[in-house]
Amino acid sequence: MNRTLVIVLSTLLLSAVVLLSGCKRSDEPAGAGSPRTLKVGATPVPHAEILRAAAPLAEREGVKIEIVEFTDYIQPNIALSDGQLDANYFQHVPYLERFSADRRLALASAATVHLEPLALYSTKHARLEDLPEAAQVTLPADPTNASRALQLLAQQGLLRLREGVGIAATVSDVVDNPRKLALREIDAEQQPRTLADVDAAVINGNYFLEAQKNLKLQAKMLARESATDNPYANVLAVRKGDEGRPELQALIKALRSDEVRRFIESSYGGAVVPAF
Repeated sequence: MNRTLVIVLSTLLLSAVVLLSGCKRSDEPAGAGSPRTLKVGATPVPHAEILRAAAPLAEREGVKIEIVEFTDYIQPNIALSDGQLDANYFQHVPYLERFSADRRLALASAATVHLEPLALYSTKHARLEDLPEAAQVTLPADPTNASRALQLLAQQGLLRLREGVGIAATVSDVVDNPRKLALREIDAEQQPRTLADVDAAVINGNYFLEAQKNLKLQAKMLARESATDNPYANVLAVRKGDEGRPELQALIKALRSDEVRRFIESSYGGAVVPAF
């Protein structure tokens, strides 16, 4: 065999080795090979914080988590549907299902992670019974959380809802309002900022926690919904059909780990509780 042929064969063999070593079988687990990146949309508190606690665990499985923060409840689902995100983490199933139906989006829950019990807060009154007649009370403006807020007020005896409305309740379903509460719906993210201007507000847990942290908000909790059999656990949402992706399964495993459970239980004083 002449020398030129030997050099050519050696070069081809080396190229084949390099190519094979760089290839990754499609059936390899998420942890094999170089890390894969998942872009996950989240509201800052507590969702992004919980994702940061889970990220090192996912990275051990070969999945790097890139967190994209949002401060509203609309854009994270739009971005997920458009393919700008691999998943989002900020909402519960009733909101996800209603939003997806209204916008005709093919999104699904991949796993429950935590619950933020909705609560009635006030900077002016220390107890529920201190609320005066005609007290001004704000509710989250999105339909699912507005219904949830009305149910909390009804459970506390502050008003009565039309029989059978369940999670579809709206302000028009209030059939008895003995204290003549002035109920007003505003954007959920604005509620903590306007709390001092009203008597009380039923606020989503994530927005209250964020306001405590960033605005140094001081308020009394007058009532809180029960965590038992609560359908409003926050979920990791994905595009339908992506639920089984190995990278997403690695993230779910991290989010539902004992380490993340301990992080949630030690970080939020009961305002956020694990849902797994």
